[in-house]
Amino acid sequence: MDEWLDWIKDSNNIVFFGGAGVSTESGIPDFRSVDGIYNQKYAYPPEEIISHSYFLAHPDKFYEFYKDRMIYPDAKPNETHLVLAKMEKLGKLKAIVTQNIDGLHQLAGSQNVYELHGSILRNYCLKCHTFYPLEKIIASTGIPHCDKCGGIIKPDVVLYEEGLDEDVLMNSIRVISQAEVLIVGGTSLVVQPAASLLRYYRGNKLILVNKSTTPYDQEANVVLHESLGKIFKEIDRIL
Repeated sequence: MDEWLDWIKDSNNIVFFGGAGVSTESGIPDFRSVDGIYNQKYAYPPEEIISHSYFLAHPDKFYEFYKDRMIYPDAKPNETHLVLAKMEKLGKLKAIVTQNIDGLHQLAGSQNVYELHGSILRNYCLKCHTFYPLEKIIASTGIPHCDKCGGIIKPDVVLYEEGLDEDVLMNSIRVISQAEVLIVGGTSLVVQPAASLLRYYRGNKLILVNKSTTPYDQEANVVLHESLGKIFKEIDRIL
């Protein structure tokens, strides 16, 4: 058995830190991927459209992009989500820190999930702060408005130019700094400040799973250039 599998088998203090690559196997593409079809449809790069200032200035255009590129209501949890939920139930996994906003970890059964960038499943009126589920956004045409006060509804996702939620950030730092084994998967580790969270890991069992290279490859104890689905199938076999 590979040494990194032994680490997972023997530990009850594992933390998983994941990015967009975790959900691509559920059919959710990275919203930042720009192709010819994208350029025909949108005049601005994704980073600009999902910024705080663009949302306030052009909520109609924001929602057109958001519904088209960021909401996948039919997506189901994949192997990675399901095995992580199983690891938590077995008392091996302490927490998941995710950059994703799709809620698939919770759908798979995970309880202790820190969502750095928020979630599409939570939406709030900017005026009266009434909560709305995802269904309200999907059912609305154009800009979703509050049923109570008529205010614009905003998804509880962290847009560009916005800061991360302080509690989520501090809890993420806490679990990463206390972890014995840290598995990092499906993230290029270039989006800040999320990527810099790895600096808080103090252990010597950092497993990095990503199809392409990352700026942290040199610092990892094990680097696996494989699909997450394949790696988590292997993990599932030893649980």
